Amino acid sequence: MDLNYQTLKPRHREARESLPEEVSLRIHRALSWLKAANEDEHADAKFIFLWIAFNAVYAQEFESGVELSEKRVFRDFLARLLRLDDDDLIYNITWENYTGKVRLFINNQYVSRPFWRFQNGALSEIEWKRQFDGSCRAASRALAMKDTAVFIGILFDRLYMLRNQLIHGGATWESNVNRDQVRDGTRTLEDIVPAIIHIVMEHPEEPWGAPSFPPTGH
Repeated sequence: MDLNYQTLKPRHREARESLPEEVSLRIHRALSWLKAANEDEHADAKFIFLWIAFNAVYAQEFESGVELSEKRVFRDFLARLLRLDDDDLIYNITWENYTGKVRLFINNQYVSRPFWRFQNGALSEIEWKRQFDGSCRAASRALAMKDTAVFIGILFDRLYMLRNQLIHGGATWESNVNRDQVRDGTRTLEDIVPAIIHIVMEHPEEPWGAPSFPPTGH
């Protein structure tokens, strides 16, 4: 299945009248950022735009007084996506690319939380390597056993770490020292984000929740 901006945009245009307004708004916003990612040649910007596209699909408003971390929200969202992924799109994407960019990204220590906890003095060198190696083995084992939930959880832990480095100013624009992880993380999101948009559009009946910052006409 060929999923990208060029194929998803016409599908949304045809379906938007029948989609719930909140779902259509999510798709519209996500596609706008996916288009921006396609048109930008800088890997740093592409990754950020792709993450915003992902964020546009899952982010939502909560009732007053209810605060949930972004990481917990997107973990719950991913779990729902995998339940609805009737064609195993996400599994197939990761399986087909595991020997290349996906495996390289997961095995990159610079997007692992234990490595940075070691750098900050919270873990010993032995402990961070034990945790990192364990997560790499767990990812490989989960994919082989088709345990997509475990695999995607590990993959998005890595992607979220790279997201934090870029969004929170923990990296230099087009820095030579982080090209591998930015390149592989970007290429991974380029495959997964269109699949996520597709799954949400295929299941408009799901209670995706109210999107953040609904348009007010101003």
